[in-house]
Amino acid sequence: MLQSMTPRLHNRVLYKEGLMKKICSKGMTAMAIVIALAVGASPALAEKKKHKGTTEEELGIRTESIYEEDKEKPSHGEYSTAEPGKSKRIERAFENSPPLIPHDLTGMLPIAETNNACLNCHMPEQALAVGAVPLPKSHFFDMDTGKDLGGNLDGKRYPCMQCHVPQVNIPEPIKNQFKADFRSKKSRTSSDLLNTLNEGVKRE
Repeated sequence: MLQSMTPRLHNRVLYKEGLMKKICSKGMTAMAIVIALAVGASPALAEKKKHKGTTEEELGIRTESIYEEDKEKPSHGEYSTAEPGKSKRIERAFENSPPLIPHDLTGMLPIAETNNACLNCHMPEQALAVGAVPLPKSHFFDMDTGKDLGGNLDGKRYPCMQCHVPQVNIPEPIKNQFKADFRSKKSRTSSDLLNTLNEGVKRE
């Protein structure tokens, strides 16, 4: 049939055939994309139906409405009522961390310029006699100047509760997964910060 056509008509037929092939090819590509998107979207849609989202009441650790404060009362817990000298030491959070206060603080606060009840028991010369934890060497050393104060307390250490706080007996709303690494049994309850502070530091 093509042999009986004029060259002009023959070219038009070939052009149309090529055009149809391109259209079919593009159509197949588009269909393949649609199918791929549909297959990929199915698990996502199923997952979306499975997880309906989180309500405002489920956010955080309170599980209460964030718009009503009167119904939600914070748990304050109970502080230790053990007398000084009769309490049990609390293991440190990590090596050389400031120790927590394990005993009752009734009558000891506030710490004032002319009155610091902590020093009555925790100064080294009194600590051994009353069974208290003595202040470590780092408290009698000026970290800013590197000067040994010869047994005199560094003034920056005077407000004890800037680092040392009592521990509250209260359930943890979120379990703490941190595990401290202590290099010795003694470091769980005592400090040697002044001896280890410059470990790994090279002097010029």
